[in-house]
Amino acid sequence: MRYVRMPIEVESPEEYGYGKIRYNLSESSIADQSLGSLGLVVPDLTLLYGEHRGSERLRGLILEDLAGFDIDDVLITGGAAGALFIIATALLGPDDNLVVVKPNYATNLETPRAIGCDISFVDLEFEQGFALDFDRLAAAMTPRTRLISVTCPHNPTGVMMSKADLDRLAAFAKERGSLLLVDETYRDLALTAKLPLAASLGDHVIGVASLSKAFGVPGIRVGWIINRSPALMEQFLAAKEQISICGSVINEWVAEQILAQRDAFLTPTLAEWRRRLDRVAEWIAGEPMLEWVRPSGGVVAFPRMVADPPGGTDAFYRRLLQDHGTYVGPGHWFEMPDRYFRLGFAWPTAEELEGGLAGISAALKG
Repeated sequence: MRYVRMPIEVESPEEYGYGKIRYNLSESSIADQSLGSLGLVVPDLTLLYGEHRGSERLRGLILEDLAGFDIDDVLITGGAAGALFIIATALLGPDDNLVVVKPNYATNLETPRAIGCDISFVDLEFEQGFALDFDRLAAAMTPRTRLISVTCPHNPTGVMMSKADLDRLAAFAKERGSLLLVDETYRDLALTAKLPLAASLGDHVIGVASLSKAFGVPGIRVGWIINRSPALMEQFLAAKEQISICGSVINEWVAEQILAQRDAFLTPTLAEWRRRLDRVAEWIAGEPMLEWVRPSGGVVAFPRMVADPPGGTDAFYRRLLQDHGTYVGPGHWFEMPDRYFRLGFAWPTAEELEGGLAGISAALKG
């Protein structure tokens, strides 16, 4: 495999330096939590090799209130990024074809490239509300297509499929003899009714998620794969065992405590997310240089400049950071033109969000 660093990671705020940013609107999660904010004190845990699939309690909590699953349908991974790496390296090779929607989270593109897999793209268009075009999907398929990869709710646009479209997608993949990967990391942050768990749509469907985005704990690196095919899950387990054997017993304990209070945590989070989204909508409605597709899930939006700002986009991003201390995710993080940018509205404080929005407006004017 030939690895290349991804711009979204090279230019991430943690690499650039949080101390150099006043208003960080580039993050794709809610605000980072602490052990104290979660009311947790880590007990005297034995630091042994944990269960290779992940603790039974954690896997059970992930599946809580979900019928038709067994805990062995869940594999705990090192975040959703670890899950995506396992799936790509276990399933894809140079003789395979991957069909992936774009824009997308960079790992969904770069790991298959590192493997040397053939990739067909299905571009999501602003003018179509970033909705998946099934005719384009069908045209992108080849006889070698092993996997179709989508994110829902979508990163970076925040657009969600309808249940009917998700069902149609699962049926389409099955008819074509392909596996379907659904990155559903933002599923708990849906504005409307949550979509069904992707893996419930067939044993050819693989779901991936994590605690990083909706629960604000990217530092514990806990994600998972859900799939109801024992053969696939055995393959994914083999990959995990060769990468890390098991996860951290400390991280998994923290994850258990978070999921045990899932509803109590998510209810106020969703209320605040809706309020923030309304505020961003109000701001964009009064900003003549921007247009957007309003998100229906997740905590990010993907506005587009209606024309090049004074001096061009490079000058805009320089002004934005140097003069206004504001950081957003430029379009090239997602292999899109830099007239687009990802705007995260749940990570900063309410005051920081206001400061960042004002900074964007000022930078757009030059």
